[in-house]
Amino acid sequence: MVDNLLEIRDLAVEFGTDIGTTYALREVSFDVPRGKVTAIVGESGSGKSVTANCIMRLIQSPGRITGGQIHFSPNDVTAYDIAALPDKDPRLLDLRGGSVSMVFQEPMTALSPVYTVGNQVAEAILCHRKVSKEEALEEAADMLRLVGIDDVGRRIHQYPFEFSGGMRQRVVIAMALVCHPQLLICDEPTTALDVTIQAEILTLIRDLQKDLNNSVLFITHDLGVVAQMADQVVVMYQGRVLEVGSVRQVLKTPVHPYTRGLLAAIPGLATKGERLATIASVVGDADLITPHPLVTLADGRQVSLPSDQLAALELANG
Repeated sequence: MVDNLLEIRDLAVEFGTDIGTTYALREVSFDVPRGKVTAIVGESGSGKSVTANCIMRLIQSPGRITGGQIHFSPNDVTAYDIAALPDKDPRLLDLRGGSVSMVFQEPMTALSPVYTVGNQVAEAILCHRKVSKEEALEEAADMLRLVGIDDVGRRIHQYPFEFSGGMRQRVVIAMALVCHPQLLICDEPTTALDVTIQAEILTLIRDLQKDLNNSVLFITHDLGVVAQMADQVVVMYQGRVLEVGSVRQVLKTPVHPYTRGLLAAIPGLATKGERLATIASVVGDADLITPHPLVTLADGRQVSLPSDQLAALELANG
């Protein structure tokens, strides 16, 4: 039996606007196994970041969680439903930055312009552990070195505007990792970095995940990163989960038409004059418009398909 750190069931989120209600998430369900890397993939607007913000309880008005559960089972406390916690519940303080940390996509929104980077990384430690400020700054310096920032003795006293975009993202990663969270949520964590630094950061996250045996929820558009990092893949489209399976199942033998379209749309070499594939050129509207419940197949993966396609799949698989 799989030991899950996080179990999301039928999660629904709405955003009220002047022109009506936007349904950001609709009955989203998947698990995050303990000690594994789960990747969420899908095009922009599919609900990946909204799902991550729900786990951290960062959905604010006009958005609201309208249904579902987020069952969190940390090692040191009794399991609880994150979605059901009152806004002032003390467990939310431990959750944000302690048990669960998040690396945001845009570092400038995650860093304060009026505090040094050393103080901001140290603050994450001081909020969750009883140590002196000097000890916190020393641990902050060690973590900044670990994410590849040189001359830490000087840089720790600088402000975010004195760092490049890539360096700011490293500071955000250091803030997320410094308290050794049980669940690390990475929302496009290498977007601002060049390809050589991307490899270093991805290797760092993977190595720390193995050393600490924590879980990682990795949100990305890069399916190459998914192949390198993930144990399990969740495919989302327009606020719904269409397919869940191991990285080999989803990338090698995708079942849902949208997953096949997503893989076909990866840029690559083509004959001169040949058009590259797009999702729209592979997937028809009929495959996506009508929602279907997730069904577990014989091989363990889950997929959202109409009953006739499910029956054909089961017949083909014997």
